[in-house]
Amino acid sequence: MIWELRELGDICEIARGGSPRPIQEFITNAPSGVNWIKISDATASGKYIYSTKEKITQAGVQRSRMVNEGDFILSNSMSFGRPYIMKTSGCIHDGWLVLSDKKHVFDQDYLYYFLGSDIAYRQFDSLAAGSTVRNLNIESAKKVKVPLPPIAEQKRIAAILDEAFAGIAAATANAEKNLANARELFEGFLNSALSQRTTSWIDLRFSEFATISYGYTEKATFEEIGPKFLRITDIQEDGVDWDTVPTCPIGDADFKRHRLLDGDIVFARTGATTGKSYIIATPPPAVAASYLIRCRLNKSYMLPSYVALYFQSDQYWEHVARGTTGSAQGGFNASKLAGLVIPIPTFSEQKKLVEKFDYLKTEIGRLETIYRQKLDALIDLKQAILQKAFSGELTGAKNRHSEAA
Repeated sequence: MIWELRELGDICEIARGGSPRPIQEFITNAPSGVNWIKISDATASGKYIYSTKEKITQAGVQRSRMVNEGDFILSNSMSFGRPYIMKTSGCIHDGWLVLSDKKHVFDQDYLYYFLGSDIAYRQFDSLAAGSTVRNLNIESAKKVKVPLPPIAEQKRIAAILDEAFAGIAAATANAEKNLANARELFEGFLNSALSQRTTSWIDLRFSEFATISYGYTEKATFEEIGPKFLRITDIQEDGVDWDTVPTCPIGDADFKRHRLLDGDIVFARTGATTGKSYIIATPPPAVAASYLIRCRLNKSYMLPSYVALYFQSDQYWEHVARGTTGSAQGGFNASKLAGLVIPIPTFSEQKKLVEKFDYLKTEIGRLETIYRQKLDALIDLKQAILQKAFSGELTGAKNRHSEAA
Protein backbone atom coordinates (compact mmCIF):
# COMPACT_ATOMS: atom_id res chain seq x y z
CA MET A 1 0.00 0.00 0.00
CA ILE A 2 1.39 3.39 -1.01
CA TRP A 3 0.64 6.35 1.22
CA GLU A 4 0.34 9.83 -0.15
CA LEU A 5 2.55 12.51 1.38
CA ARG A 6 0.48 15.70 1.46
CA GLU A 7 1.34 19.17 2.63
CA LEU A 8 -0.75 20.37 5.56
CA GLY A 9 -1.84 23.44 3.60
CA ASP A 10 -3.26 21.19 0.89
CA ILE A 11 -5.61 19.35 3.25
CA CYS A 12 -6.41 22.07 5.81
CA GLU A 13 -7.34 25.71 5.87
CA ILE A 14 -4.82 27.39 8.17
CA ALA A 15 -5.35 30.79 9.77
CA ARG A 16 -3.88 32.80 12.63
CA GLY A 17 -5.76 34.08 15.64
CA GLY A 18 -6.22 37.73 16.47
CA SER A 19 -5.72 39.66 19.71
CA PRO A 20 -7.91 42.66 20.56
CA ARG A 21 -5.75 45.12 22.46
CA PRO A 22 -5.60 46.05 25.22
CA ILE A 23 -7.23 42.72 26.03
CA GLN A 24 -8.39 43.89 29.49
CA GLU A 25 -10.89 46.19 27.80
CA PHE A 26 -12.57 43.25 26.06
CA ILE A 27 -12.77 40.70 28.90
CA THR A 28 -16.33 40.26 30.17
CA ASN A 29 -18.52 38.23 32.54
CA ALA A 30 -21.67 38.98 30.56
CA PRO A 31 -23.79 36.03 29.34
CA SER A 32 -23.25 37.27 25.78
CA GLY A 33 -19.48 36.86 26.11
CA VAL A 34 -17.61 34.50 23.80
CA ASN A 35 -15.01 31.98 24.98
CA TRP A 36 -11.47 33.43 25.00
CA ILE A 37 -9.06 30.52 24.51
CA LYS A 38 -5.67 30.65 26.24
CA ILE A 39 -2.84 28.17 26.72
CA SER A 40 -3.89 27.68 30.34
CA ASP A 41 -7.27 26.36 29.16
CA ALA A 42 -5.54 23.82 26.94
CA THR A 43 -2.99 22.63 29.46
CA ALA A 44 -5.65 21.51 31.90
CA SER A 45 -7.60 19.49 29.36
CA GLY A 46 -4.83 17.70 27.43
CA LYS A 47 -6.10 16.59 24.04
CA TYR A 48 -9.31 18.62 24.02
CA ILE A 49 -10.42 22.12 24.98
CA TYR A 50 -13.88 21.96 26.53
CA SER A 51 -14.20 25.36 28.18
CA THR A 52 -12.35 28.58 28.98
CA LYS A 53 -11.79 30.65 32.10
CA GLU A 54 -12.44 33.96 30.39
CA LYS A 55 -14.77 35.43 27.78
CA ILE A 56 -14.53 38.45 25.52
CA THR A 57 -17.12 40.93 24.32
CA GLN A 58 -18.71 40.94 20.88
CA ALA A 59 -16.50 43.93 20.06
CA GLY A 60 -13.48 41.76 20.91
CA VAL A 61 -14.77 39.00 18.62
CA GLN A 62 -14.61 41.43 15.69
CA ARG A 63 -10.86 41.81 16.30
CA SER A 64 -10.12 38.14 16.86
CA ARG A 65 -10.83 34.83 15.08
CA MET A 66 -13.57 32.33 15.83
CA VAL A 67 -12.86 28.61 15.95
CA ASN A 68 -15.46 25.87 16.01
CA GLU A 69 -15.92 22.43 17.52
CA GLY A 70 -13.75 19.94 15.65
CA ASP A 71 -11.11 22.49 14.62
CA PHE A 72 -7.46 21.92 15.49
CA ILE A 73 -5.55 24.72 17.11
CA LEU A 74 -1.75 24.83 17.27
CA SER A 75 0.40 26.99 19.50
CA ASN A 76 2.56 29.03 17.14
CA SER A 77 5.18 30.50 19.45
CA MET A 78 7.50 29.27 22.24
CA SER A 79 6.21 25.67 22.62
CA PHE A 80 5.04 25.82 19.01
CA GLY A 81 3.25 23.00 17.25
CA ARG A 82 1.35 21.60 20.26
CA PRO A 83 -2.06 20.43 18.95
CA TYR A 84 -5.48 20.57 20.63
CA ILE A 85 -8.91 19.63 19.35
CA MET A 86 -11.77 22.04 19.99
CA LYS A 87 -14.77 20.62 21.84
CA THR A 88 -16.35 24.07 22.04
CA SER A 89 -16.28 27.30 20.06
CA GLY A 90 -14.53 30.54 20.88
CA CYS A 91 -11.91 33.08 19.85
CA ILE A 92 -8.17 32.54 19.64
CA HIS A 93 -5.42 35.12 20.08
CA ASP A 94 -2.45 35.55 17.76
CA GLY A 95 -0.45 32.91 19.63
CA TRP A 96 -2.59 30.22 17.97
CA LEU A 97 -3.05 28.82 14.47
CA VAL A 98 -6.33 27.12 13.56
CA LEU A 99 -6.56 24.16 11.16
CA SER A 100 -9.92 23.33 9.56
CA ASP A 101 -10.61 20.15 7.58
CA LYS A 102 -11.51 21.47 4.14
CA LYS A 103 -11.25 18.30 2.08
CA HIS A 104 -12.39 15.67 4.61
CA VAL A 105 -9.38 13.48 3.91
CA PHE A 106 -8.19 12.79 7.44
CA ASP A 107 -9.46 11.12 10.57
CA GLN A 108 -9.41 13.60 13.44
CA ASP A 109 -7.58 11.31 15.88
CA TYR A 110 -5.06 10.25 13.25
CA LEU A 111 -4.13 13.87 12.51
CA TYR A 112 -3.96 14.66 16.22
CA TYR A 113 -1.47 11.87 16.81
CA PHE A 114 0.59 12.94 13.82
CA LEU A 115 0.74 16.58 14.93
CA GLY A 116 1.93 15.42 18.36
CA SER A 117 4.71 13.25 16.96
CA ASP A 118 8.42 14.02 16.68
CA ILE A 119 8.04 13.58 12.93
CA ALA A 120 5.77 16.64 12.84
CA TYR A 121 7.74 18.54 15.48
CA ARG A 122 11.01 18.22 13.57
CA GLN A 123 9.31 19.81 10.58
CA PHE A 124 7.79 22.56 12.75
CA ASP A 125 11.19 23.13 14.31
CA SER A 126 13.01 23.47 10.98
CA LEU A 127 10.33 25.80 9.60
CA ALA A 128 9.87 28.01 12.67
CA ALA A 129 11.04 31.57 12.11
CA GLY A 130 13.15 33.64 14.48
CA SER A 131 16.07 32.81 16.74
CA THR A 132 15.31 33.69 20.37
CA VAL A 133 11.50 33.70 20.23
CA ARG A 134 10.69 31.28 17.45
CA ASN A 135 7.32 31.45 15.72
CA LEU A 136 5.45 29.13 13.41
CA ASN A 137 3.66 31.22 10.80
CA ILE A 138 0.91 30.17 8.40
CA GLU A 139 3.13 29.71 5.37
CA SER A 140 5.56 27.56 7.34
CA ALA A 141 2.79 25.39 8.80
CA LYS A 142 1.36 24.83 5.33
CA LYS A 143 4.62 23.17 4.25
CA VAL A 144 4.54 20.42 6.90
CA LYS A 145 4.15 17.08 5.13
CA VAL A 146 1.66 14.52 6.42
CA PRO A 147 1.64 10.80 5.46
CA LEU A 148 -1.95 10.19 4.40
CA PRO A 149 -3.22 6.60 4.07
CA PRO A 150 -6.90 5.94 3.27
CA ILE A 151 -9.44 6.91 5.95
CA ALA A 152 -10.01 3.26 6.99
CA GLU A 153 -6.27 2.86 7.54
CA GLN A 154 -6.11 6.11 9.49
CA LYS A 155 -8.89 4.92 11.79
CA ARG A 156 -7.13 1.57 12.32
CA ILE A 157 -3.86 3.34 13.22
CA ALA A 158 -5.66 5.73 15.57
CA ALA A 159 -7.38 2.80 17.31
CA ILE A 160 -4.03 1.03 17.82
CA LEU A 161 -2.51 4.24 19.18
CA ASP A 162 -5.48 4.78 21.50
CA GLU A 163 -4.93 1.36 23.05
CA ALA A 164 -1.15 1.68 23.26
CA PHE A 165 -1.27 5.18 24.74
CA ALA A 166 -3.88 4.20 27.30
CA GLY A 167 -1.37 1.67 28.64
CA ILE A 168 1.44 4.25 28.53
CA ALA A 169 -0.77 6.77 30.34
CA ALA A 170 -1.47 4.25 33.11
CA ALA A 171 2.24 3.43 33.45
CA THR A 172 3.09 7.15 33.47
CA ALA A 173 0.52 7.88 36.18
CA ASN A 174 1.94 5.04 38.27
CA ALA A 175 5.53 6.30 37.88
CA GLU A 176 4.46 9.87 38.72
CA LYS A 177 2.64 8.60 41.80
CA ASN A 178 5.73 6.67 42.90
CA LEU A 179 7.86 9.78 42.34
CA ALA A 180 5.49 11.87 44.47
CA ASN A 181 5.43 9.15 47.15
CA ALA A 182 9.23 9.10 47.27
CA ARG A 183 9.27 12.84 47.94
CA GLU A 184 6.54 12.56 50.56
CA LEU A 185 8.45 9.72 52.26
CA PHE A 186 11.27 12.05 53.29
CA GLU A 187 8.83 14.68 54.60
CA GLY A 188 6.87 12.04 56.50
CA PHE A 189 9.96 10.63 58.21
CA LEU A 190 11.20 14.10 59.08
CA ASN A 191 7.92 15.22 60.63
CA SER A 192 7.68 11.96 62.54
CA ALA A 193 11.24 12.28 63.89
CA LEU A 194 10.63 15.84 65.09
CA SER A 195 7.43 14.81 66.87
CA GLN A 196 9.17 12.00 68.79
CA ARG A 197 11.19 14.28 71.03
CA THR A 198 12.72 13.10 74.28
CA THR A 199 13.03 14.87 77.63
CA SER A 200 16.53 16.03 76.65
CA TRP A 201 15.12 18.34 73.95
CA ILE A 202 14.58 22.04 74.64
CA ASP A 203 12.71 24.78 72.79
CA LEU A 204 14.65 27.90 71.82
CA ARG A 205 13.86 31.01 69.83
CA PHE A 206 15.95 31.35 66.72
CA SER A 207 17.46 34.60 68.01
CA GLU A 208 18.87 32.75 71.04
CA PHE A 209 21.39 30.81 68.97
CA ALA A 210 21.71 32.71 65.67
CA THR A 211 22.67 36.12 64.35
CA ILE A 212 20.19 37.32 61.75
CA SER A 213 20.93 39.98 59.12
CA TYR A 214 19.62 41.15 55.78
CA GLY A 215 21.56 40.73 52.55
CA TYR A 216 23.43 43.42 50.68
CA THR A 217 21.61 45.99 48.53
CA GLU A 218 23.22 46.33 45.10
CA LYS A 219 22.62 45.51 41.44
CA ALA A 220 23.93 42.24 40.07
CA THR A 221 26.41 42.19 37.21
CA PHE A 222 28.26 39.55 35.22
CA GLU A 223 31.33 41.72 34.73
CA GLU A 224 33.35 39.96 37.48
CA ILE A 225 33.96 43.17 39.42
CA GLY A 226 33.37 41.88 42.93
CA PRO A 227 32.31 38.87 45.01
CA LYS A 228 29.50 36.54 43.98
CA PHE A 229 26.03 38.00 44.58
CA LEU A 230 23.75 35.12 45.60
CA ARG A 231 20.07 35.46 44.65
CA ILE A 232 17.19 33.13 45.48
CA THR A 233 16.93 32.27 41.76
CA ASP A 234 20.48 30.88 41.93
CA ILE A 235 19.41 28.26 44.48
CA GLN A 236 18.13 25.12 42.76
CA GLU A 237 17.07 21.72 44.12
CA ASP A 238 20.58 20.36 43.59
CA GLY A 239 22.27 23.40 45.14
CA VAL A 240 24.09 26.43 43.73
CA ASP A 241 26.22 26.50 40.60
CA TRP A 242 28.53 29.31 41.69
CA ASP A 243 29.92 29.67 38.16
CA THR A 244 26.56 31.05 37.02
CA VAL A 245 26.04 33.41 39.97
CA PRO A 246 26.56 37.12 39.15
CA THR A 247 28.82 39.48 41.04
CA CYS A 248 28.39 42.92 42.61
CA PRO A 249 30.59 45.90 43.47
CA ILE A 250 31.14 46.26 47.21
CA GLY A 251 33.57 48.00 49.54
CA ASP A 252 35.84 46.13 51.94
CA ALA A 253 33.87 47.11 55.06
CA ASP A 254 30.53 46.04 53.58
CA PHE A 255 32.01 42.82 52.24
CA LYS A 256 33.35 41.93 55.68
CA ARG A 257 29.90 42.62 57.20
CA HIS A 258 27.89 40.68 54.60
CA ARG A 259 30.24 37.88 53.54
CA LEU A 260 28.76 34.38 53.40
CA LEU A 261 30.65 31.72 55.33
CA ASP A 262 30.51 27.95 55.45
CA GLY A 263 27.50 26.90 57.57
CA ASP A 264 25.50 30.11 57.04
CA ILE A 265 21.85 29.60 56.14
CA VAL A 266 20.16 31.99 53.72
CA PHE A 267 16.42 32.45 53.79
CA ALA A 268 14.04 34.01 51.22
CA ARG A 269 12.00 36.69 52.94
CA THR A 270 9.61 37.79 50.20
CA GLY A 271 7.81 36.70 47.05
CA ALA A 272 6.62 33.30 45.92
CA THR A 273 9.67 31.61 47.46
CA THR A 274 9.20 33.06 50.97
CA GLY A 275 10.65 30.59 53.47
CA LYS A 276 12.90 28.79 51.00
CA SER A 277 16.28 28.22 52.63
CA TYR A 278 19.75 26.99 51.71
CA ILE A 279 22.78 26.06 53.80
CA ILE A 280 26.02 27.51 52.47
CA ALA A 281 28.86 25.03 51.95
CA THR A 282 32.42 26.05 51.01
CA PRO A 283 31.38 29.17 49.10
CA PRO A 284 33.68 31.39 47.03
CA PRO A 285 33.86 35.04 48.17
CA ALA A 286 30.15 35.91 48.16
CA VAL A 287 27.37 38.00 49.68
CA ALA A 288 23.61 37.48 49.64
CA ALA A 289 21.12 39.75 47.87
CA SER A 290 18.95 42.07 49.99
CA TYR A 291 15.80 39.96 49.72
CA LEU A 292 17.63 37.11 51.44
CA ILE A 293 18.19 36.86 55.19
CA ARG A 294 21.52 35.49 56.39
CA CYS A 295 21.41 33.31 59.51
CA ARG A 296 24.68 32.51 61.29
CA LEU A 297 24.62 30.16 64.26
CA ASN A 298 26.58 31.46 67.23
CA LYS A 299 26.26 28.60 69.75
CA SER A 300 28.51 25.56 69.74
CA TYR A 301 25.64 23.26 70.69
CA MET A 302 23.84 24.02 67.42
CA LEU A 303 24.56 22.13 64.21
CA PRO A 304 23.78 24.20 61.06
CA SER A 305 22.79 21.09 59.15
CA TYR A 306 20.18 20.28 61.82
CA VAL A 307 18.64 23.76 61.53
CA ALA A 308 18.65 23.42 57.73
CA LEU A 309 16.87 20.07 58.16
CA TYR A 310 14.27 21.63 60.45
CA PHE A 311 13.65 24.28 57.77
CA GLN A 312 12.16 21.50 55.63
CA SER A 313 9.58 20.37 58.21
CA ASP A 314 5.85 21.02 58.37
CA GLN A 315 6.32 22.76 61.74
CA TYR A 316 8.60 25.29 60.10
CA TRP A 317 6.37 25.91 57.08
CA GLU A 318 3.32 26.36 59.30
CA HIS A 319 5.23 29.04 61.21
CA VAL A 320 6.16 30.78 57.95
CA ALA A 321 2.55 30.64 56.74
CA ARG A 322 1.29 32.22 59.97
CA GLY A 323 3.89 34.96 59.85
CA THR A 324 3.75 35.85 56.18
CA THR A 325 2.45 39.32 55.50
CA GLY A 326 1.04 40.88 52.36
CA SER A 327 -1.49 39.49 49.93
CA ALA A 328 0.31 39.31 46.59
CA GLN A 329 4.01 38.82 47.26
CA GLY A 330 3.95 37.91 50.94
CA GLY A 331 6.89 38.42 53.25
CA PHE A 332 8.61 37.13 56.37
CA ASN A 333 11.01 39.57 57.98
CA ALA A 334 13.99 39.10 60.28
CA SER A 335 12.05 39.78 63.48
CA LYS A 336 9.53 37.04 62.67
CA LEU A 337 12.35 34.64 61.89
CA ALA A 338 14.01 35.60 65.18
CA GLY A 339 10.82 34.62 67.02
CA LEU A 340 10.65 31.17 65.44
CA VAL A 341 10.71 28.54 68.22
CA ILE A 342 12.70 25.43 67.27
CA PRO A 343 12.85 22.09 69.11
CA ILE A 344 16.53 21.45 69.91
CA PRO A 345 17.87 17.93 70.58
CA THR A 346 21.26 17.44 72.21
CA PHE A 347 24.24 17.97 69.91
CA SER A 348 24.81 14.20 69.57
CA GLU A 349 21.13 13.68 68.72
CA GLN A 350 21.33 16.45 66.14
CA LYS A 351 24.25 14.66 64.51
CA LYS A 352 22.41 11.34 64.46
CA LEU A 353 19.30 12.91 62.93
CA VAL A 354 21.34 14.67 60.23
CA GLU A 355 23.25 11.48 59.38
CA LYS A 356 20.01 9.48 59.24
CA PHE A 357 18.32 11.96 56.92
CA ASP A 358 21.38 12.43 54.74
CA TYR A 359 21.30 8.69 54.11
CA LEU A 360 17.53 8.74 53.59
CA LYS A 361 17.80 11.66 51.18
CA THR A 362 20.42 9.79 49.17
CA GLU A 363 18.24 6.68 48.94
CA ILE A 364 15.15 8.67 48.03
CA GLY A 365 17.19 10.56 45.43
CA ARG A 366 18.15 7.20 43.94
CA LEU A 367 14.48 6.20 43.76
CA GLU A 368 13.54 9.52 42.20
CA THR A 369 16.20 9.00 39.53
CA ILE A 370 14.76 5.58 38.73
CA TYR A 371 11.22 6.95 38.41
CA ARG A 372 12.35 9.89 36.29
CA GLN A 373 14.19 7.46 34.01
CA LYS A 374 11.00 5.43 33.71
CA LEU A 375 9.05 8.55 32.78
CA ASP A 376 11.66 9.46 30.17
CA ALA A 377 11.54 5.91 28.81
CA LEU A 378 7.74 6.10 28.50
CA ILE A 379 8.05 9.34 26.54
CA ASP A 380 10.60 7.70 24.24
CA LEU A 381 8.33 4.65 23.86
CA LYS A 382 5.43 6.88 22.88
CA GLN A 383 7.47 8.57 20.17
CA ALA A 384 8.84 5.24 18.96
CA ILE A 385 5.30 3.95 18.51
CA LEU A 386 4.33 7.14 16.66
CA GLN A 387 7.37 6.73 14.41
CA LYS A 388 6.24 3.22 13.53
CA ALA A 389 2.65 4.37 13.04
CA PHE A 390 3.52 7.04 10.48
CA SER A 391 5.98 4.80 8.71
CA GLY A 392 3.27 2.20 8.07
CA GLU A 393 4.79 -0.37 10.41
CA LEU A 394 1.78 -0.76 12.72
CA THR A 395 -0.58 -1.97 10.02
CA GLY A 396 1.70 -3.75 7.60
CA ALA A 397 1.69 -0.88 5.08
CA LYS A 398 4.87 -0.28 3.14
CA ASN A 399 7.07 2.59 4.26
CA ARG A 400 6.62 4.36 0.96
CA HIS A 401 5.04 7.67 0.10
CA SER A 402 3.95 9.35 -3.10
CA GLU A 403 4.30 13.12 -3.32
CA ALA A 404 1.03 14.99 -3.79
CA ALA A 405 0.76 16.46 -7.24
